[in-house]
Formats: sequence, structure tokens, C-alpha cells
Amino acid sequence: MLTEMWVDRTDYQHTRVVQSDLPTPGEGEILVAIDKFAMTANNVTYAASGDLFGYWQFYPTGDDPWGKVTVWGIGEVEASHDEGIVVGERLYGFFPMASHVVMKPGELSERGFADAMPHRSELPGLYNYYARTRSEPAQLQALEDQRCIFFPLFVTGYVIADLLMDNEWFGAQQILIGSASSKTGFSTAAFIRAAGFEGAIVGLTSVQNVAFSEALGCYDRVVSYDEVESVANEPSAYIDVAGDVAVRSRLHRSLEDNAAHTLLVGATHWDQFG
Repeated sequence: MLTEMWVDRTDYQHTRVVQSDLPTPGEGEILVAIDKFAMTANNVTYAASGDLFGYWQFYPTGDDPWGKVTVWGIGEVEASHDEGIVVGERLYGFFPMASHVVMKPGELSERGFADAMPHRSELPGLYNYYARTRSEPAQLQALEDQRCIFFPLFVTGYVIADLLMDNEWFGAQQILIGSASSKTGFSTAAFIRAAGFEGAIVGLTSVQNVAFSEALGCYDRVVSYDEVESVANEPSAYIDVAGDVAVRSRLHRSLEDNAAHTLLVGATHWDQFG
């Protein structure tokens, strides 16, 4: 039995469970049973920005306005009509919230493959690649749970830091990171510091998460959203993981011309996203 979670793209609180017979993979295709996946604020971002960045296109339902929220997870090959993939192989990658999915391995190597389903041909390669985990060191294979939860967000943090560094930090003397307690937030802070940024790294978060964010040790200062006007008025880059338009507007008004650059990264505050 195939079981899928569908979400109303116009109202994320409206969901339904859809069940049907298991699909049979065609020539060159595989059927993957999804064992586990991470469910975090990151998945809320995929939903909230799904139309903007194309996340709904990875696993379309064909029944608007319904969509399948994407997740990072681990699956096991249950049936294979691809001679290069054997039943029982474990895969790590970008899956739908579902019990099973049919995939078409392309660009196959010992380490992994890209899903060559036609509707995914124009989508970003990062989300189309699936790792064949049994080719990896045993230490990495043992970290399935941690891999689903942390690895995608650490990659995001690295990419953000690399973008900032390539642009000479956009002239910022301090970098502000919204949703500082989130995995994306603190991984970004860690990579920015490792990349050699010498200014202050300031975390913005809700009051109840200030102590936790301070304890992480990756921020020079942590400020609650209620006090964003207390942030030093100097050239700043804002990494907006929260996606809260009200907080972002207050910060821009406070910094005025010193709001050097803003990167809209996430939507942990999905109901305030904009």
C-alpha cells in the first residue's frame, strides 16, 4: 500500500492522507520504501516557499491545490528494474512525505545517482542527487538519523557563508542571523566565523530561545526579536532564516542605510512569511 501525506498549498494546516496500490516501477526505474525522514522547520520552509522556489515540482500530485512537502530521508530499494541497482540498497536524499516513491536512476556511479524522471530535469541538481549509502564508510552509515536532521542544513549554512565571503561580506561590519536557534541559523554562524569574518555575528531569536542560542557559543551577541532596535547601527548583512516580514521591516527601519544586504533564506515563521 502506498501512503502519502498531501498538503493544501493554499492552507498548510489543511492536510490529508492518500492511499493507493503500490506502483510498479517501469523499465530503468526503482521502487523505494522510505524508512525515515526528518521533520523540522526546514520542511515548513519548503512548503511556504514551494511555489517561489519550485519545491512542489519535485513530487507533483497532479491534483491542485494539493502538493507533497519534501523531506530529507533514508529509503531502501524494494523493487528494481535497473540493472545497476539491487534490491536492499539504502539511499539518502530528497523524498516526499510518503511510504514509497518510484525513481529513475541516471548518471549512476558507485556513490550515487541523479533522479532522471522527466519532470525533474530542470530542477536543481543538489535536490536530485541520491547517495548510495552502502558505498560509504561505516561511521557515516551509522549516522542515518543525524544525517537526515543536520546535514542538509549544514550544507545550507556553508553555501550562505561562501556567498557572503565571495561578495566580501557585502561590506558588512556585522552579520545578523534570524532564527538563531535553528540548525540553519547556528550552522551559518559557525561557517561564517570559520570563513574568516572578523566582525560581530549577532543572533536574533524569540525570547524563550535566547539562553539556548547564547549557549551554542557561535554568536557574539543574541538579541530577542522584541529588541531588534538595540542592534548596533552599522553596516549589516541580515540572514533571514525566520522569514518574518514584520521583524525584517523593523530591522531595516532601525538600520536605515546601514542595511547593506538581506538574504531571504527560510520561513520558520511561516505564518509571517513575506
